[in-house]
Amino acid sequence: MQGPRPAPPGSGDRSGGEITAVWALSGDTALIETARASGLTLLDPTPETALAATSYGSGQLITEALDAGARTIILGIGGSAMTDGGSGALTALGLKILDDAGAPVPPGGAALAQAVSLDAAGLDPRLAGVDLKIAADVTSPLLGPEGTVAVFSGQKGADSPAQAVLEDALGNWAKLLKSATGVDVDIPGAGAAGGFPSGFLAFTGASLNPGFELLSAFTGLDLALTRCDLVLTGEGSLDEQSRYGKAPLEVAARARDAGIPVVAVAGRITLTPDQLQEYGIVAAVSLLDMVQQPQDAMEQAAKYLARATRQALEGA
Repeated sequence: MQGPRPAPPGSGDRSGGEITAVWALSGDTALIETARASGLTLLDPTPETALAATSYGSGQLITEALDAGARTIILGIGGSAMTDGGSGALTALGLKILDDAGAPVPPGGAALAQAVSLDAAGLDPRLAGVDLKIAADVTSPLLGPEGTVAVFSGQKGADSPAQAVLEDALGNWAKLLKSATGVDVDIPGAGAAGGFPSGFLAFTGASLNPGFELLSAFTGLDLALTRCDLVLTGEGSLDEQSRYGKAPLEVAARARDAGIPVVAVAGRITLTPDQLQEYGIVAAVSLLDMVQQPQDAMEQAAKYLARATRQALEGA
């Protein structure tokens, strides 16, 4: 299912118009990728976008799923542009985040520093009756040296001054959430996707689930592995973050355990051959090794993906 959604400031839409975000409904289970509405690929990351990006559009998709009768919602939260603690999504679902004058704060993570109170009276009551499963492979807490700002905001465009602002803002957000709900959200996993889970852990019955286990069960991966002789996996960047339970390497490990060889193709690969071999990967090719400029790989991804796949299979 899909629908064009109004794009609030900082949502990631280049034009300021609408983003068409696709999500799936199977029976009464909805599958939503927050990156479709709040993803890093929707903008050119800068310190300004890092401060202003919001999860508002993802909240609109949750509303659509509720409108469609979903009783279970699986949220995949990888590839996010925002560092807003899920505040934008909750705002779309009816939460009011207010400043000292009683006015709503602007969207984006930085604006959370201005917040002094939360009004949940208008929060969509259907959230209480839905099984909200957040697929989060990242184990980072919300705050601190291992938290979402320190580990992930740099890739979203945040420089050192922006990171300091975002860390303070999320610290204030965590205090407000605890004051409003009694829930301490600075826990492992709450730092995934710019802290997106934190607000939902406080205001809903949302659960954090290892993303790979959740989605592999949903898609029937184990059965599929019994029917194949080779596994092809990959992502935008195979790097150290990939080793923290992300799906491409988890798929490779599952195939390795089943005795199936694995070939990896990625935009870039910074893991060593020995590290790749740990996951049963017998051949790997990076698109960046095939182009003169990184932009070429992004603009002509299909062309270079096919070429890289062919090269990887020949080297397997």
